[in-house]
Amino acid sequence: MKMEYHNPVLLKETVDGLNIKPDGVYVDVTFGGGGHSREIMKRLGANGKLFAFDQDEDAQANSIDDKRFVLVPENFRFIKRYLRFYGVKEVDGVLADLGVSSHQFDVPERGFSTRFDAELDMRMSKKNELNAYRVINEYEEQQLRKMFFDYGELKNASGLAAAIVAARKEKPVKNTEQLKQVLSRFLPAHKSNKILAQIYQAIRIEVNQEIEVLKEFLIQTEEILKPGGRLSVISYHSLEDRLVKRFMRNGMFEGEPERDVYGNFEVPFKSIEKLIVPTEEEITANNRARSAKLRVAEKI
Repeated sequence: MKMEYHNPVLLKETVDGLNIKPDGVYVDVTFGGGGHSREIMKRLGANGKLFAFDQDEDAQANSIDDKRFVLVPENFRFIKRYLRFYGVKEVDGVLADLGVSSHQFDVPERGFSTRFDAELDMRMSKKNELNAYRVINEYEEQQLRKMFFDYGELKNASGLAAAIVAARKEKPVKNTEQLKQVLSRFLPAHKSNKILAQIYQAIRIEVNQEIEVLKEFLIQTEEILKPGGRLSVISYHSLEDRLVKRFMRNGMFEGEPERDVYGNFEVPFKSIEKLIVPTEEEITANNRARSAKLRVAEKI
């Protein structure tokens, strides 16, 4: 059964960024509802090829019935391995729409949304052994503190971690409603939604290893893109965008590349566009677009 997904964010701009060649080979590493993939397919000729990745079992229902299309049901951290499996060493473009899909937010039992009471899950793939329940009930206080500070950018990370550890000594924290109750004193009414979103973001990033996955993926794009190939990436929070920006600028996540005796340094990519953000019209039509940032780079 086909799953309902909302409209993809920055659809035209993201696919335009790939500079599609009709006979090229492209990869959409975040297939979801297939919106970006279908737009790419419209621009491919008879000899073009599109590989898509999505580890979420729900996304498989949206697969495209076309001999030019292959859907790989795996995490995109394995992009190079699975492309090699299909005999592909180089591609002309890679697209990534990072973060959680609207569908995942809208299914209460997945536990991604602050709107619903649900089991502590937050896994993008049900094959993942680590879930939000284990993070909240098994992580050491220091691990929780680091998670909330690094991934939620929460100033009161120590207080949040201590409250969780104290509460679970009495009984396990089993669902999102219990978690909210445990952390209620850190959720003033005027900004409770914002803080909750940061808390959920931190847990979700930890459960799905999103930062490590993004780094592994970006490093592989340098290897699999042909010279002149394009990388088009949408991110939704500063942690992701910072990594994407730094990688596209100098091929590294921290520091600066070494310069030669003349002060020059080689970088793998050049930026094609300045930062692209959605129009007010798109944000009004699709609230998920509100925090989206698109960056496009070309392999040198």
